[in-house]
Amino acid sequence: MSQTIEKPRVGGPGTGTGGAWNVIVKNDDHNTFDGVAGALSRHIPGIDRDRGYVIAERIHRSGLAIVWTGHKELAEHYWELLRDEGLTMAPLEQS
Repeated sequence: MSQTIEKPRVGGPGTGTGGAWNVIVKNDDHNTFDGVAGALSRHIPGIDRDRGYVIAERIHRSGLAIVWTGHKELAEHYWELLRDEGLTMAPLEQS
């Protein structure tokens, strides 16, 4: 007969890779609105070029904007793609 053994929880809820993580783009002096809108529309699902311009404007006015929220592995992937496009990225943060 097999027996189920439960291991104690090491971290509290909301720790680890689960939960929602924010991909945040910061304002800078070297990316254009067109460059930001293009990078967002190429790499972030659901963002077309028009929406990219709206987000670029928010980044410009506020200093930063959350451009995607979701599972940590995907957030890391999108973060790296945007960083590789030359955007200025804030560290990933848990939502």
